[in-house]
Amino acid sequence: MKTLENQTLLYDEDCPLCSLYTTGFVKSGMLDENGRKSYCQLSEEEQSFVDLKRAPNEIALVDNKTKTVTYGVDSLIKVIGFSFPLIEKIATLKPIHFILKKIYSFVSYNRKVIIPGNVKVENKLQCTPDFNYKYRLLFIGFALTITTLILFGYSNLIPSLPKSSITREIILAFGQIVFQSLFLLKFDKQTILNYAGNIMTVSLMGSLILSPMLIVSRFVSLPEIIVLGWFGVTVLIMFLEHFRRVKILKLPFYLSYTWILYRILALILIIN
Repeated sequence: MKTLENQTLLYDEDCPLCSLYTTGFVKSGMLDENGRKSYCQLSEEEQSFVDLKRAPNEIALVDNKTKTVTYGVDSLIKVIGFSFPLIEKIATLKPIHFILKKIYSFVSYNRKVIIPGNVKVENKLQCTPDFNYKYRLLFIGFALTITTLILFGYSNLIPSLPKSSITREIILAFGQIVFQSLFLLKFDKQTILNYAGNIMTVSLMGSLILSPMLIVSRFVSLPEIIVLGWFGVTVLIMFLEHFRRVKILKLPFYLSYTWILYRILALILIIN
């Protein structure tokens, strides 16, 4: 593995995802021991040449010799491409680079709702991405689609429930956002959409936990008690994760209980 030396990635220390992959670059040898640094720890000299508005949105790679900075997906291409030149050649092709740039923006602008972390308020510099309505709504739509498809398949594994439909599952998934938003009307639009993004991440996580059962059911006939048991454990995990996120977001604790209330009401409507 070739090491890209004298380069430092400025990562968001409040983002577990950012911390994970930048640590991976250093441990794998792609970057040297000084290859990562928290954005919040920028020196005054570094702040003079790093774009402080752009860096929170697009991870910055600082060349410590030339004092120049690369941003976003180009930073990652530069790090990975130094060890794997073929990947760099492919990634810099215009159509592929365009797609990678859009995927990077999709993840970066939504990273705080994909894997939220506690913000250290004492830091003068905060690596918080701008709120981007387009990418937030795209994320909600993406999570809503995956959740709908998996729940549609899973509900049909439970014979005691009325036969499902895609329309029903879309209404139930989207209805959760509307129902929960009713308890946040005193908050601003960004707070509501930020919470909606977290709701859909929890739903997406739950759907992914259910998906192994869907795969197994293709080959083996599963008893309904196992299907229901797996679903119950999944809901418990989702509830705990939702509770954790509400605490991080500093929102009213009762949102976790209205989240459960909605699911109970939805089940009653389905059965009847």
